[in-house]
Amino acid sequence: MSTDYQKAREDLGRRLRELRVDSPHGRLTGTHLAEQLGWPQSKISKLENGRQTPTAEDLRAWADATGQPEVFQELHGRLKGFESHIRSWRRQLAAGHRPVQETWKTLVDGSSTLTVWENNAVNGMLQTADYARHIFEEYAALQNSPRDAEDAVRARMRRQEWLYRPGKRLHVLMWEGALRAQVCPPSVLAAQLDRLLGVVGMDTVRLGIVPLDAALRLPPANPFWIFDDRLVVVEDWHAELWLDDADTIALYSRVWETLDEAAVYGTAAQRVISRARRAVSI
Repeated sequence: MSTDYQKAREDLGRRLRELRVDSPHGRLTGTHLAEQLGWPQSKISKLENGRQTPTAEDLRAWADATGQPEVFQELHGRLKGFESHIRSWRRQLAAGHRPVQETWKTLVDGSSTLTVWENNAVNGMLQTADYARHIFEEYAALQNSPRDAEDAVRARMRRQEWLYRPGKRLHVLMWEGALRAQVCPPSVLAAQLDRLLGVVGMDTVRLGIVPLDAALRLPPANPFWIFDDRLVVVEDWHAELWLDDADTIALYSRVWETLDEAAVYGTAAQRVISRARRAVSI
């Protein structure tokens, strides 16, 4: 979890404690407030100490129970402010993958340059429809979210239209392990690798592959996207981190540049892709 996010959560917890202690009905103990709300006392403690993220409903209930309903808008504003830095998959996927893909399309459409690191799967901007379908189906099963793979695939394919617009540039690095991960049937993976072979040489795409046997100065950790040096989105199992402070963006740019030192391009990248393609047994 990012330090900035945790600090914001702790600040909100302190504000909640102030509201409890300064209640116009008289100081409330944590136990008394928990009883009023029908919550375990441990939830009060976790919220006040920044160890649990409240929902909007939690904040409204807190404001009402402490006799200060007018502060809900302030609390909700704080929550929205720091939730913009962490977007849980549970909440994002409540309506399925299609709305998430549409949000990403808007983000991509507003960008001129995308700088991407992928360590576990083929980048979404370069996926075939069949490959993307298998990714969506498996993630929906993992997150127990609505099954809308076909709508999500169509949204992802529309996002790829960005690659054919003048003035756009995709700088993408992929670890060779991402090419070999059998997250789909062999025939689908083979077609996906054929697609990547055709991408090498596109004037809007600079595709680098980091071979499995390359000497690395950093481990091939989480995938991330940098949007025009204004935003970094980092993917994890529980959430996406959206980070927009200059120091963090600079850090991820240095990570990308360091990984880029181990990458191969052009015909050398095609050889690595072809090696992975030959390893697929159909």
